[in-house]
Amino acid sequence: MDIIAFLKSQFICLLLICYIFVMTGLIINFLQLCTLPLWLINKQLYRRINCRLAYCIASQLVWLLEWWSGTECVLYTDRKNYMKYGTENAIVILNHNYEIDFLCGWDFCERFGVLGSSKVLAKKELAYVPLIGWMWYFLEIVFCKRQWEEDRKNVVQSLLNLRDYPEIFWFLIHCEGTRFTEKKHQISMQVAESKGLPKLKYHLLPRTRGFALTVQCLRGVVPVVYDATLNFRNGENPTLLGTLHGKKYHADLHVRRIPMEEIPEDEMECANWLHKLYQEKDHLQDEYFKKGTFPGTPIKPPTRPWVLVNWLFWSALLLFPLFKLVANLIISGSSLTLITFSLIIIVASVGMRWMIGMTEIQKGSSYGNNEMKQNN
Repeated sequence: MDIIAFLKSQFICLLLICYIFVMTGLIINFLQLCTLPLWLINKQLYRRINCRLAYCIASQLVWLLEWWSGTECVLYTDRKNYMKYGTENAIVILNHNYEIDFLCGWDFCERFGVLGSSKVLAKKELAYVPLIGWMWYFLEIVFCKRQWEEDRKNVVQSLLNLRDYPEIFWFLIHCEGTRFTEKKHQISMQVAESKGLPKLKYHLLPRTRGFALTVQCLRGVVPVVYDATLNFRNGENPTLLGTLHGKKYHADLHVRRIPMEEIPEDEMECANWLHKLYQEKDHLQDEYFKKGTFPGTPIKPPTRPWVLVNWLFWSALLLFPLFKLVANLIISGSSLTLITFSLIIIVASVGMRWMIGMTEIQKGSSYGNNEMKQNN
């Protein structure tokens, strides 16, 4: 093991990374809170500022993938469409099979300059979680309780609010509603059989109502849908913990650009269209596992320097007072300094455990174990 790999595996390095992330998040959350009065004066300026503030948090996780672990991300797409990425609003349909698939989605956004303004459909509970959840609240992320009758009105209003958004945005959506597990897949395929739908090998049945509603509300503002299918080479099963330890993964992302005009406006026809799309995604995954690659020409979108610049800035800002505190602790040995330092260690440790726990498959949402037995 070389010296760099050895250092990346050390707990103190992981602790420092999480300390920087947690402290950055708390500072940014406070700054976002301070921008709230601006909403009443200049809503569009408020939105632009919060896109940049959100970038300070989200890009640290992308830094973890791109610069710390050195994960290689290869894009398979049409070259003509490649030139349009980052220049238009889009709904991005992602498969939900891996612990870090959200991170790869963010990396996709970052490569084309839309990370700060990217949107997701997230469960309501996350709005109350510090750092990421609070960041999303100020960023006008669409939250739902996963109770359709309760959600519909709130989701519609949140989506309609995005129609005058001043920045180019991508709306990332996992139509399956929850991460793939064997148990959920078994239940999902029972539903498919009861509805006379073709069974899927690598995906859960998509939840069509949320997608149809998203398309309905954003049609005319969002001109395209990007169908994104993610896989990892050589049977890799990436985890956030592995990424924190600097383990390098090899991600392949196949993206198709689908004009909104090709998606039916009728809700039932839109549902049928989405089921057909997931059958195509399933076939695409099947081919990948047989050949080890997606069809098309591989493209490596260049990494942008701002992820690294942002992380270096916050590192310099936050590590100096930490090291000064440690020096004072060594020199003085005072009880107050010792308690303060211990609290920082505890907060960073809890933050690291929380980050990892949010992505672990075995600790994922139980959503889908029973709900899939109900109608979409």
